[in-house]
This record gives sequence, C-alpha cells and structure tokens, in this order.
Amino acid sequence: MTTSPHRPPGPGAAPRIGLLGSYGGYNIGDEAILQCVLGCLRGHRPEARLIVFSRDAEHTRAHQPMADEVVPWEGVPHKQVTDVLAGLDLLVLGGGGILYDGEARRYLKLVRAAQTHGVRTFAYAVGAGPLHESDDREAVRTVLADMDEVVVRDQESRLVLEEVGVERDLVVTADPALLLPPEPFTAEMMRQEGVPAHARLVGMSVREPGRAAEKLDEGDYHALLADVADFLVRRLDAHVVFMPMERHDVRHAHAVLSRMTAPDRGRILHSAYTPGQVLGLMSHLDLVVGMRLHFLIFAAVSGLPVLPLPYAGKVFDFARRLGAPALVGVAREQVGLLLAEVDRLWDEFPQRRVDLGSRVRELRELAAETCARCGALLDDMDRRAGRAVPPRTGDADREDGDRDGDGDGDGSEGRAEPSSPAGDAVASAGETAGGEAAADSYGPELLGTAAEGGAAGGAGRDV
Repeated sequence: MTTSPHRPPGPGAAPRIGLLGSYGGYNIGDEAILQCVLGCLRGHRPEARLIVFSRDAEHTRAHQPMADEVVPWEGVPHKQVTDVLAGLDLLVLGGGGILYDGEARRYLKLVRAAQTHGVRTFAYAVGAGPLHESDDREAVRTVLADMDEVVVRDQESRLVLEEVGVERDLVVTADPALLLPPEPFTAEMMRQEGVPAHARLVGMSVREPGRAAEKLDEGDYHALLADVADFLVRRLDAHVVFMPMERHDVRHAHAVLSRMTAPDRGRILHSAYTPGQVLGLMSHLDLVVGMRLHFLIFAAVSGLPVLPLPYAGKVFDFARRLGAPALVGVAREQVGLLLAEVDRLWDEFPQRRVDLGSRVRELRELAAETCARCGALLDDMDRRAGRAVPPRTGDADREDGDRDGDGDGDGSEGRAEPSSPAGDAVASAGETAGGEAAADSYGPELLGTAAEGGAAGGAGRDV
C-alpha cells in the first residue's frame, strides 16, 4: 500500500505524538505501560503534545496526568479519530499484548490510517499472539512492514510475527512496566483491606481464561491455586493476599478462596489502586505466585521470590528470562510438582537472590532501550526538519541511585520488620516516593533494582 510522504512539524512547532494501546483502565498492567511510555516521551520531548487514544477517555483523563489530550476511539465515528491521527507527527503503538486474534486488525487499522497521512509510526515493545485469524495475520504482515521501527517485548512475540510472515527487522527488548516508579502502599491501606499486620504474606494473582488463555479449565486451575494457597498457609504460616489486576479477576479470586480449606487465611483486595501502588504493595509481601504478567513483573522488580503460573507464551518467556521455575501450563494434575517448586523456591531463594537481581537489571536495561530507540526516531525527525536535536538531560540524584530524594543514594526508606528472604533492603520499594520523579524515571539513568539491595539483605527466616 502506498503511503504519503512523511511530513515533519513546522519550524518551532511542538511535536504531536499519539499513543495507541489497550488503555482506559481495563487492566493495571496496561495502565502501567501507558504511564511508562508517557514518561519516556515526556523525558525526550518535554514540550511535545501527548495524545492518548483511549478505550475509556474519562478514566484516562482522570488517571494519566502526563497526557495532554485524550481521544476516544471505540464507539465514535471513524472520521473523528482519523482527523486526529492525520494531525500527528508520530504515532506510538503499544506497548503491551495487543497484536492477537480479533484485536490486531482494530489497532492496525488506525496505524494504517496514520501512515496514509504521512505520520511516522513506532511499535513500542508490543506483544503478539495468538494470531490464527486471516484478517489479523494480513493486517500484521502489511502494516508492520511500513512502520519506522517494530520493537517487541519478548522472543515469543518475535517468533509469532515471523511465523505470520513479517519480513523486517524486529528488535526484542522487554516490557515497559519494568521501569514503573513505585508509590507507597501504606500500613493504613493494608488495615482497611483487612490484611493482618506483622504476618507473613503471600501475594497471588488469578486471571480469567479470556482470549489469551481460552484453553484453561476454570475448575482445574481454581482447584490448583487453592491447593497452592493452602500449602503456603501451612508451610509458611502465611496469609494469602489476592490482587485483582482486572475487574474480572475478582470472581476468579473468590472461586479460589472458596475452594481453600483455610479460607480465613485469604483476603481479596477490593479497592481501586494505581499501578504504582500495586508495585508498592510488594513491599509488604514475602513471596508471589501468579498468573498475571505484570503482577509477576512488579514482584521481580521488588526482589521477591516469584513462581509464575504460565497460561500463555508471554508468561513462559518472562519466567525463562527471570530464571524462575515455571511449569508447562496450569493443570490440576501438576499440583504435586507445583508444590515442590514453591517449596524449593522459598528454601533456595537466599542463594538465588543475586542472580535474580542481575537478571532484573538486564531486563530493565532492555526496557530502557525501547525508550532510547523511540527517542532516536524523534531525533531523526528533528534532523530531517532542520531543527536542532534537544540535548539529553538526566537527574543527578537518580543517576546516583537516589530514587527517594533523601540524598542517601539508596532510594529506600526501609521497612521496620523485614520478614522475607528478599531482605529489608528489598522490602522498601513501596515506600519510595514515585510522584514528582515519575516523568524522569524511565530512561537509562535509573537502572538499579530493588533486588540489588536484597543481595545485601537478610538471609531469610527458618521455617
């Protein structure tokens, strides 16, 4: 398909950059990605007008203050959306898992509309698959071929796109949410949710089958997770905290809780939280077992022992890159193997902690590479327009690792009673002040992890 020549913004004009993804509050992981991509773009071009195409414009306006404009794209006339697309200088697709059956064609229809108006396009650490339907496969093959750059978040996505027939360079980095700044999840918030203080806590994430996991048998995996939860209650004398990452997760968390033999030791969090607060929640946990990818990412960044429950390729891939134990699927007959893995994970984590920190640091560097590549495209656009390329700026405190702004360089306020094998230096992530620093916290200047602190922390408790 023929596209119009790229047209740069006029001299002195601030670039208009659009962001298109599964945004609008439907999923905490997607909102974390949006926050990180907005922060990246704002860091590269503070003067840019950032325009988010949202599935729920009111939610995005209320929860994403870095967005200058929010445009609804579902349930509105197509011309209303294409008129905005035509006025962009750059359209950023993603990140996140948006190229799959039934959805890829919808997103890529808008990308193609932008391309026909000469708008530069960049795929920002997108996830792909499953892709079996012919309309989606054709859209992926044709539209991605004309994008300025396509960056995917994992090897699984690259393999899916290559199988579809995408014949172009595909850069593999990592999920943008690895660079999310944490926000405090306070003791008062825990109290209001009915979570006991000073108890050992296991975080658990349950998801609905959905399109990404259509083959999951609900009864099987509810029973499997209930068995795991009961085992952890007995083995660690723990309470289990269920964190829904989407509203549909609540029903499935209740289903697991109802199958536990010790339901009084489980608690489902019901309030609405920001992505940064969910990351902050990790400071209260001692171990995480989960299905949702971004719940696992938040736990890994916080230096916690993580047991992924792979229901899809993206979770398999993350588990592999993390060096975490991962089963082949989520089925009831695997309960014995799963209980053995979680038991070994707890016992061996003091020895695994350093390796986890190294792996997380590498993933965060890859996530920052996506941001750098997008910035390089913006620089190229400036050069082609004959404008001076803005100098790179960084925050001196954060270059020294001081994320909390207190001048001590550790980025942490600490926790009074560390109780996990991750150690007290890890547990402080939720107490980090992530508000004002958010716009500056996405580039390569900030690549230390909570897990690095955990390497010097306590060796854990005997159980």
